[in-house]
Amino acid sequence: MGNARDIQLDALRAVAVTMVMYSHFFAAGGSSFWGHIGVRLFFVLSGFLITRLLLEARSAAEFETGPALRSFYIRRALRIFPPYFAVLGFVWLVDLDQSRGALVWHALYLSNFWYALHNDWNPWVLGHSWSLSIEEQFYLAWPLVVLLAPRRRFEAICIGVIALSLAYRFYWPVTATPALARDLLPPASMDALASGALLACWRSRGAGLPQWVRLGWPAFAAAFLMIEWFVPAPADPMLEWARWLLREVLPLVPLMAIVAACSSGLGGAIGKLLDLPPLLALGRISYGVYLYHPILLSLAVKSQPWIPLDVSEQGPERFLVASAATIVVASISWVVFERPLNSLKRHFPYVARARAAQAGHGGWLARAPSGSPDGRTPSLDLQRTDVTR
Repeated sequence: MGNARDIQLDALRAVAVTMVMYSHFFAAGGSSFWGHIGVRLFFVLSGFLITRLLLEARSAAEFETGPALRSFYIRRALRIFPPYFAVLGFVWLVDLDQSRGALVWHALYLSNFWYALHNDWNPWVLGHSWSLSIEEQFYLAWPLVVLLAPRRRFEAICIGVIALSLAYRFYWPVTATPALARDLLPPASMDALASGALLACWRSRGAGLPQWVRLGWPAFAAAFLMIEWFVPAPADPMLEWARWLLREVLPLVPLMAIVAACSSGLGGAIGKLLDLPPLLALGRISYGVYLYHPILLSLAVKSQPWIPLDVSEQGPERFLVASAATIVVASISWVVFERPLNSLKRHFPYVARARAAQAGHGGWLARAPSGSPDGRTPSLDLQRTDVTR
């Protein structure tokens, strides 16, 4: 069993993907802001894990930028592409939700631009791919920043990206209108991704959370919950815009604090809860759960005549049936499909094993032939660490 850090990050993934399933299977209208918060948590996790891993690789004595970048992109492709393109192939084959016309956009990881341009969630069955596209766009650019930018400037770069993302939210011509573009264009998610990267930057130099984060996050969380629960959506455009902005920005600091705490390993009752085997198992397969869940919902609704529970409407019965079907399919996918492909990543280390071992460097690769300090494959995934237990 690995250390508490990676275990509890798997548990966080389970919490995040459950929030997404609640939003799409249970919540009234098939949408809830809690599902959006779940995606934002995934983004903070992703920014943290990718940046932490690349900074560790860069610190190795035998690090070379070209091989490290090549390994990064190959490892990402092995983890992300096979199940994703299997889903697109299935959707194309059966033309689920009349999705064929949009498949080129999804295949190019431009889903967020497709939905933003059309300002409509059709085809709904691939709507969740907007966040996967954001991730892929991030994966293309961010490693270049982490591996090429001067180390002394990296923290300032993270803060600058967060500031630019926040500035985007104040750009009235786009963000004042309750259109999909304001949430789906890349700047709307860069603050969460860069917040995770900033956490990794602090961690890499041995710094803890700044005092304002450690002491202030409950106030940010309380303010967000007050707005979410007690302030209805106002009719006035200016007030609606301000409410949207606060709901997006206020949760960032609590999410950073949660990821930081779980990355260090929480103890006590909360730590025991996060270490529960069912939660860890769900976190382990959560990429598949996220990827497959709208497909399974669509198929469940089409199969309503053969299902004794009512899955035609949002509610507990739909949640039970669709969640169970999704978890079963994601589990099979992980065991039969994803995990064997993941194992190929051992052939693409970030630093050449022989040279790193000869150098006797204390980096993660030299310490553990399988790729991390505790002998497990390093974590890169949005939905889970690349750990097999």
